[in-house]
Amino acid sequence: MSSPQPPSSKRPGHNAHSRQKHRINRKRIVIVTSVTIAMVIVLIVGGAYAYTQYLFSKVKTVSIPSEQSQVAGQPINILLIGDNSRIGLKPSEAKYFGSAAQVGGGRSDVTMIAHFNPKNKSVSLLSIPRDLFMPIPGTTTLQRVDAALNVNPNQLVKTIEYDLGIPIQHYVELNFDSFQGVVNALGGVQMNFPMKVKDKNSGLNITTVGCQTLNGFQALELVRSRYLQYLNSAGQWVEDPLGDLSRTRRDHIFLKVLAAKVKAKGISNPIQDQAVLSSVLKAGLTLDSNFKQSELLSLVLAYRHANIGTALTGTLPIAYENGTAPSYSGFVYNKANYGDVAFPQEPADTNLINQSLGLTVPNISTSNITVMVLNGSGVASQTAQTVRALKALGYNVAASKNIAPVSSPAESIIYYTPGHLLQAEVLKSSLSGEVIMGEVDSTGYGTPLELVTGTQFAVGKKVASPVSTTTDINKTVGTTTLTATNHTVISVPNVTGGTQIDISQQPKPWDPRACAS
Repeated sequence: MSSPQPPSSKRPGHNAHSRQKHRINRKRIVIVTSVTIAMVIVLIVGGAYAYTQYLFSKVKTVSIPSEQSQVAGQPINILLIGDNSRIGLKPSEAKYFGSAAQVGGGRSDVTMIAHFNPKNKSVSLLSIPRDLFMPIPGTTTLQRVDAALNVNPNQLVKTIEYDLGIPIQHYVELNFDSFQGVVNALGGVQMNFPMKVKDKNSGLNITTVGCQTLNGFQALELVRSRYLQYLNSAGQWVEDPLGDLSRTRRDHIFLKVLAAKVKAKGISNPIQDQAVLSSVLKAGLTLDSNFKQSELLSLVLAYRHANIGTALTGTLPIAYENGTAPSYSGFVYNKANYGDVAFPQEPADTNLINQSLGLTVPNISTSNITVMVLNGSGVASQTAQTVRALKALGYNVAASKNIAPVSSPAESIIYYTPGHLLQAEVLKSSLSGEVIMGEVDSTGYGTPLELVTGTQFAVGKKVASPVSTTTDINKTVGTTTLTATNHTVISVPNVTGGTQIDISQQPKPWDPRACAS
């Protein structure tokens, strides 16, 4: 594999010092789910169908891979993106969010997958950490997943499909202007704050405990808060220790409250819903070109009784460095400083993806899978140990060799050629630790699969797919005998390797939540 290029100099924060300096410019957004948008449409369609058609004619569209088109009766995965691009901002807005010159390009600071299950008409949300370090398809570069959007939406879709094995049928993107417009069109959103909270970087400053109404700008301060502090009973300000992962949990809570507000308002006030729809469609909404108005309407008709308030939610587990920060700070890859990054954590990631999106480990015999092993860890004994372990599981190991490490620590990467994603998923199910996949035109050794082993890595038996789902993902993801890592691991129970960090979607005592009805 050729060397990746360093991160773009347009992006602030390529080292720990710079990242701290520019935190205030790194705005966070959250977007209305496709369910919410569709409910708005169906509620006003009877009295304003022509107006709805007019608004849809103004929506920006992009193309995504045509091979991911929807099949009748099958689940739908919609990629929901919050784009932090500053292009087109007014000077008054750039004062708070930063200008396009200060924060170039656009990145998916919020990346969620809305999964629609036609069998039980349920909806689930799965978030992908924005700093997850992954191969970018079509390039030789590893980067944070949020940087793929800086290329184009199609590249982001491919990154999620090829690296995580998640099929995407549709794409929905909103910017923070759209978010504020929706909240304001609803007359604000009510949230209950059990504790006083603040975030000097996002501007959040809640000085009153209890239920209160947030306007669009205040709601934006909440959902982009990565450094939230709460006032405890001893009168001390304490920072939420999980940073961006906790922000994602609060985003899920906010989405549910927002969806409930849209649904309630639509039943009693369709004129106001028209205003909400106008805010969404006219202020920065982007859909994939195959996501037609008729399909969006069909979606809400099929899922109109879905309870968004009880929707299954989850965030991909990641590895922690030394049990503290939720990333590798000042991470150097191929002699370039990539700032803060996060590594995937197997088998927890695969289990959570399969559980929340209804996927399974492909049923392919290991005897039909051939792999080349490249030791990229710098540990001399790892090559022979990996080859023995893979052969013991029935894999065909074509050859092996040592290569120079490109970082410390280093991820384990399964590179596969087109048409061999399912085989790569089987191989990944036999591994644990910081493991990710990536598609390449050629592995360079004539094999369909190439395993570049990293620092935190182990081989064990193939992990069976979970057989049931529950509203608490963290309790039912199966078990494994694999040894994952000697780092502290953010993961579900039964993954060994250190102190387990709680990533439950249950609100923390300081998290805002829905007001009592």
